Amino acid sequence: MDTADKKTLVLVGHGMVGQRFLEALAEQGLTATHRVVVLCEEPRPAYDRVQLTSYFSGRTPDELSVTDAGFIEKHGIELHLGDPAEHIDRRTRTVTSRSGRSTAYDTLVLATGSVPFVPPVPGKDAAGCFVYRTIEDVLAIEAYAKANATTGAVVGGGLLGLEAAGALQGLGLGTHIVEFAPRLMPAQVDDGGGAALLRTLTGRGLAVHTGTGTQEILTDDAGAVRAMRLSDGSELEVGLVVFSAGVRPRDQLARDCGLAVGERGGVTVDERCRTSDPAVYAIGECAQAADGRVYGLVAPGYEMAQTVAADLASGDASDASFTGADMSTKLKLLGVDVASFGDAHGAAEDCLDVSYADSRSGTYKKLVVGADGTLLGGVLVGDTEAYGTLRALTGSVPPVPAEQLVLPAGAGAAPALGPEALPGDAVVCNCHNVTKDAVQACATLPEVKKCTKAGTGCGSCVKLIGQLLPQSGDTGLCGCFAQTRQELYEIVRTLRVASFQELLDRHGREAARGGEGCETCKPAVASVIASLAPAIGADGYVLDGEQAALQDTNDHFLANLQKNGSYSVVPRIPGGEITPDKLIVIGEVAREFGLYTKITGGQRIDLFGARVEQLPLIWSKLVDAGFESGHAYGKALRTVKSCVGQTWCRYGVQDSVRMAIDLELRYRGLRAPHKLKSAVSGCARECAEARSKDFGVIATASGWNLYVGGNGGATPRHADLLAQDLSDAELVRLIDRFLMFYIRTADRLERTSAWLERIDGGLDHVRDVVVDDSLGICAELEALMADHVTHYRDEWAETLADPERLARFVSFVNAPESPDPLVAFVPERGQIKPDLPLLTLRPLEGSSAR
Repeated sequence: MDTADKKTLVLVGHGMVGQRFLEALAEQGLTATHRVVVLCEEPRPAYDRVQLTSYFSGRTPDELSVTDAGFIEKHGIELHLGDPAEHIDRRTRTVTSRSGRSTAYDTLVLATGSVPFVPPVPGKDAAGCFVYRTIEDVLAIEAYAKANATTGAVVGGGLLGLEAAGALQGLGLGTHIVEFAPRLMPAQVDDGGGAALLRTLTGRGLAVHTGTGTQEILTDDAGAVRAMRLSDGSELEVGLVVFSAGVRPRDQLARDCGLAVGERGGVTVDERCRTSDPAVYAIGECAQAADGRVYGLVAPGYEMAQTVAADLASGDASDASFTGADMSTKLKLLGVDVASFGDAHGAAEDCLDVSYADSRSGTYKKLVVGADGTLLGGVLVGDTEAYGTLRALTGSVPPVPAEQLVLPAGAGAAPALGPEALPGDAVVCNCHNVTKDAVQACATLPEVKKCTKAGTGCGSCVKLIGQLLPQSGDTGLCGCFAQTRQELYEIVRTLRVASFQELLDRHGREAARGGEGCETCKPAVASVIASLAPAIGADGYVLDGEQAALQDTNDHFLANLQKNGSYSVVPRIPGGEITPDKLIVIGEVAREFGLYTKITGGQRIDLFGARVEQLPLIWSKLVDAGFESGHAYGKALRTVKSCVGQTWCRYGVQDSVRMAIDLELRYRGLRAPHKLKSAVSGCARECAEARSKDFGVIATASGWNLYVGGNGGATPRHADLLAQDLSDAELVRLIDRFLMFYIRTADRLERTSAWLERIDGGLDHVRDVVVDDSLGICAELEALMADHVTHYRDEWAETLADPERLARFVSFVNAPESPDPLVAFVPERGQIKPDLPLLTLRPLEGSSAR
């Protein structure tokens, strides 16, 4: 069709909703029958505004794009970047842009989105004040922060505010959040969820101020931000302020041309998304829907986009309509999983709620149910594993009592509801209104995304979709990586990839690229990078930069988290040998800080009951006395036990203590797929229990026998003999090779015992590789171990030497001297034990649950 014969459709705005509208036009065949003109204010095509904070994890602006390469050209769309519409003449049906371009239209679609709300406080326009909405905003914040600020504040503790706080923290700024409401995320979570979120975020280094507003931005002589005064009279010394206190519909164009707008803003539309002018439609955040609401989430915007495309394709015969949307959402904000769905606040008449809270773990779950047991909605903080299933079950009576759905494993919870519990018409993807039946009509995730668009919106349904699809022989590490841990190790080693984000974006599954990874791959890749750090040029300190966000719970504070929220401290005692003076130091530290002491099975002394803010103080005294971290918290070498050997024992044939000390000091801090334990026995009587260890050494009259693949615990296994009658040098060389080969080829969280039984060829193959060098890699394995030994640094001492690193060790950032009141103890047998209050559970009235 000749262009002159085509009707002209003008789209004002090219954000995520605008791009979805263009895709819907193409699906309806309208890009072939219409001239489509897009006027875009920003200098780049549509990008994923939801993932804006991922820029600070290394994702580039181009990688944030949601506009497929070639899409615009393929469909003949005229896209004008950096040239927004400035005037609409409805009488002549023309739109005039900033450049002066005038375009006549047959149909006009407004997708102008929203603008950040900036409270009218004095100083709001000072240098150093920003909003957080676009890539250009992010680039400006980054540039200013690097040159002018060490501390920043975010005004607003909602979704956007927490995203902005994550951005500031990603820039290395000390970060405050100021929220006028009494809790964070007031629109999404209730008081219980807000409390759980508050506790977790303060534990991650943010200072949170709720129930107070911003009164004034104070400036220096140059007119730049120096502080902000709050409504409670307090002042925060900050060098940068980000306003993220909500958004307002961007409806000025509509107002200026006489279109009807809502009392509180938003272009008024009917169920077909038509404005008061039938030739003009409005979609997304700029529109007030037929139910009187303005929707700020992307999923309703997508539905509106599809509604308009269907209406244009069908004309008067159209039955397409948008009368409202589910506001369910699942997000990961500052590393915290948060979700709400359905009637999250319990507004329905006669509804009841069932809740579970564990403030120590930062977990909060609440389900809202009707009197007949129908699931109406819920709030999940800290543990959103069941979100996909629960959201899809909303509106029905779950197959198990609601109280069992909120309990953790081991506390009376029913078996986890799987996808088989969902009816076929359950909506799995809210963004694109895709049902379980539609998903299961496909065979793979890429096919689902291509055919239904499910999983291409907010992404919260991807996990559930994967569970609904036929399970293949996929051996990938997780949903983010198709490679095994062993394959990822080789990629990191050979390509010298020193960043998780780089590895994910370059080698992750297509759907995972540009994302944040998952709880499976993040610690696994962190371990790989740490074990290879010297060889690939990475920083081996696990709490620096990106590495800090990848670590397991214990590594976050270089100590073992215990059941009441306190921590245990385990100093290294190589070979179990300790001087009286050092024993006295441990006793004095335990007495000074009121710690529970216990001699461990690994010949060390464990100090229990330390609060997080006490950890550096305890370490300081221990480090001054010559101790260092025992790495009891990490997937690393724990201990090398020993008997007293020939020095004291009349049966001993070698100096087992000396060898144990040498081995422990050589392999200390070595990160591995799982923890490593070792022992050295001075004779065949085996008092050190070496054959129950990952690598064990038993003395002989001629040297040392090396055993590998042992394990105690729930599945005990005797270690197998790898080599015998070794000299000291031969023993160390073989252990070097064995450990590095294990680290190179084991699966995530696989002990050496399981690895030895799984690996092709078993012990014989390992012996061929490690002893006989059948693969020709032994020199490389030895070099990797030599790099580890050379570059080892004690993590406690490294932390104590850096004030910025020490800043994370507080219970409450905004009250660093205040202890956590929930960490309490009671006396027992002359020491202490945790004081554990019973968790609160409110079951449904009339329930038979006990």
